[in-house]
Amino acid sequence: MLSSADRAQLAAAIVATAETLGQTISSSAAEMMAHDLAEFPAEGIANALRACRRELTGKLTLASILQRIHAADGRPEPNEAWAIALESFDEASTVLMTPEIQQAAAAALPIFQAKDKVGARMAFIEAYAKLTTAARQLSQPAKWVISLGHDQQCRVTAIRDAERLGRLPAPEAALLLSQHTQEPISGDGQAIAGLITGNGVAPSPALREKWQQVKQVVEQGKRRQEIQRRWDARCERRKFAERKAQLIAAAEQLQAREVANG
Repeated sequence: MLSSADRAQLAAAIVATAETLGQTISSSAAEMMAHDLAEFPAEGIANALRACRRELTGKLTLASILQRIHAADGRPEPNEAWAIALESFDEASTVLMTPEIQQAAAAALPIFQAKDKVGARMAFIEAYAKLTTAARQLSQPAKWVISLGHDQQCRVTAIRDAERLGRLPAPEAALLLSQHTQEPISGDGQAIAGLITGNGVAPSPALREKWQQVKQVVEQGKRRQEIQRRWDARCERRKFAERKAQLIAAAEQLQAREVANG
């Protein structure tokens, strides 16, 4: 949650961004946009404004900024998500998907099984849009989970693709390959799995150092999430207290008017 000073700076940045696009935005409109964007991290907003300056050919709008903030969270666009869902309908396929794709696919599957692919796609897109919007409003980061099919070669391809796209960390990909496929994995892959499970090939000093770096990144991410969670909880308590005070003040004013009017 941005502070009052941060929101003021953001409003100024919005005005400046609009000017680079040949548009004039009033200070009050910029302040309203800054207020609506205040729940997002400052870095994400700054990147979105930068993208707007580079990409927009029309007017700067709140929707255009939000679109770019959301695009950076790692969730697929609806068409890509539907392609993933279609692949998941094949039980042989191993598919990496987000919880939003899983839930939307479950809603669309009965329609798809009824041979109505167009209707299934429409149902999926609608459900996926609602689910992703809700997750983004709660500032939930994108999460990828793997659904294993029974075709082992498809497992290998899917896991490696997920690692290449950055949707699965290398240690987790190596562990999945060791657990769910019969394909031999490299010495480094076996060593990584050994570091995770406590068994396996002894890692080289370079690999052990890299593994320690990965662990540090994961631990730092957990600490940041915990700090963010505490901050969000504090902000929610503050909002609740402010709202409660407003309601009490409104009730007192109403009571005072009733007394004055006899």
